[in-house]
Amino acid sequence: MKENKSIVARIALGLFSLLNTSRKIIINLVFFTVLIIFIIAINSDEENIDVKPGSALVLNIRGDIVEQKHDIDPMDAFISQALEQPDTAPEVLLADILAVIKHAETDDRISMMVLDLKNMQGSGITKLRDVANALTQFKNSGKKIIAIGEHYSQNQYYLASYADEVWLNPNGWMLLDGYGRYQLYFKSALEKLSISQHVFRVGTYKSAVEPYIRDNMSDAAKEANQLWLTDLWQQYKTDVAQQRNFSISNFDEDVDVLVKKLKAAKGSVAEYALTNNWVDALKTREQISNDLINTVGSDGEKSFKNIAFNDYLTVINSKISLQSANADKVAIIVAKGTILDGKQKPGNIGGTSTAALLREARDNKDVKAVVLRVDSPGGSAYASEIIRQEVELLKAAGKPVVASMGTYAASGGYWISAPADKIYASRTTITGSIGIFGFFMTFENTLSKMGIHTDGVGTTDIAGFGLTRELTPGMANIVQLNIERGYRDFIELVANNRNMTTEEVDAIAQGRVWSGSKALELGLVDALGNIDNAIEAAAELANLANYDTLLIEKEKSPRALFLQSLLGQALILFGQPSTIDYSENSLTKIISTLSLELKQLAQLNDPQGIYSFCLACEVE
Repeated sequence: MKENKSIVARIALGLFSLLNTSRKIIINLVFFTVLIIFIIAINSDEENIDVKPGSALVLNIRGDIVEQKHDIDPMDAFISQALEQPDTAPEVLLADILAVIKHAETDDRISMMVLDLKNMQGSGITKLRDVANALTQFKNSGKKIIAIGEHYSQNQYYLASYADEVWLNPNGWMLLDGYGRYQLYFKSALEKLSISQHVFRVGTYKSAVEPYIRDNMSDAAKEANQLWLTDLWQQYKTDVAQQRNFSISNFDEDVDVLVKKLKAAKGSVAEYALTNNWVDALKTREQISNDLINTVGSDGEKSFKNIAFNDYLTVINSKISLQSANADKVAIIVAKGTILDGKQKPGNIGGTSTAALLREARDNKDVKAVVLRVDSPGGSAYASEIIRQEVELLKAAGKPVVASMGTYAASGGYWISAPADKIYASRTTITGSIGIFGFFMTFENTLSKMGIHTDGVGTTDIAGFGLTRELTPGMANIVQLNIERGYRDFIELVANNRNMTTEEVDAIAQGRVWSGSKALELGLVDALGNIDNAIEAAAELANLANYDTLLIEKEKSPRALFLQSLLGQALILFGQPSTIDYSENSLTKIISTLSLELKQLAQLNDPQGIYSFCLACEVE
């Protein structure tokens, strides 16, 4: 017995020693990490980044181009970078890209630009056109742009086409497959799981819930989606053809024509691209490096003299621009992402948090006008209404509001835009989708197969309503009436603000999606233009001759600001991964898509379960 107690004691002592040692190691790691960060921070300054005269600016965008980044803890981001585990979904601000290009345009140290876009991911053609306009201004200053790549995706090639020269690796790849909208459908799967779907909607074209009640896309949805997808593709072809100086007939949409041309090129996609004027030259990595060294000179380390996008952004951000403290302001508020109830972090729109930003603009005596930059497919109808009410209060306070639509401003995104004094959209903005739906599932049949049942008593017919009980006809009528009222509110909102009758709105509503150019014809927007045009319009409405812009956003906590400053300096010295492997096998991609769609459904949190959301607005 004593021997057994001795063994237990030794084991307990060993475990305690192990835990104590682990605790000390963790504490020491944290201490020395913070110490290293602090030493790096106090010894770092702009001189660590040297912009040599005659350098090429390398626009090496990594990740998705966005209007607003998702909120990420600075320490988490730093640890991921330090361990060489970069974010699997990195983001770069559109505003940062435009600022870098604009600054480089007049920077005597920058002699040219190199577009190295291999790590650029999604963006949407609307944002790409904004970047392209900046590239055009850069070229107009007399500075050359060269695009280099071993492959070009459709998004990457759009920007590459604005270069003076496009270079492709002799074994490279590029095929432009147009725009499509394909999605997963779950009806049969839900039936096999005995899950009951309950759908309530208004609008012939309100197809957001189709994946849960059908196994394919309805004819009405196909008709509507084909129209706006064609508008976007036509704009893509027009822009690229103009830059490459060829006809839009050069886009080989007929697979037989494409196969014939590939055969003529002996199966080489790169030769096909060169022969058909998609690219100007085929060059290996070594040839590209040597040619760029001959153009701008060597950096002394076997590469050409250059500065990368992030480094140049750090340099220009360190130059603080002084503004008049008494200047009138045009406030810019970004509404990006899915519209959800309550407070939300940047990257999503919160009914409470976004309304608070609008209220801050209303209470700021220096703010004379507001631009609401909307990049959203919608979401919660209740949260959309809370935001709309704040827009109306801004107008009542004598502060004009101009809505500037980005890639999306559909469903709830249009709801919060509609009351603006003026609405600007891009030709390729995806908007409209004026419709309402309600959707939830009940699991009474699924549970019954497991031998689980719900039963009890209540004092009313609607007592005990929940996800484990069958939906009664009476409760279904209540929900449907609420949905119909929501739709009437939506079209009345649009009619009152767009000087239209409810019948006119209903004819172009019904949940149908439109491109920005078509929305202008229909009277859903006032003009085509970007955010700069919207800012100018807001200033004009407020009769401002001299003004500054003021970005109103959620303030970071002192802790976050401190860590961001320290860790940002540390990452400059540690360096960042130059490449990211975005490749996915087919199964992984399917699982990721399924996970994303289910997550999108799960995060919807309207208190009444009523949504104005455009699930079909994302293009592939």
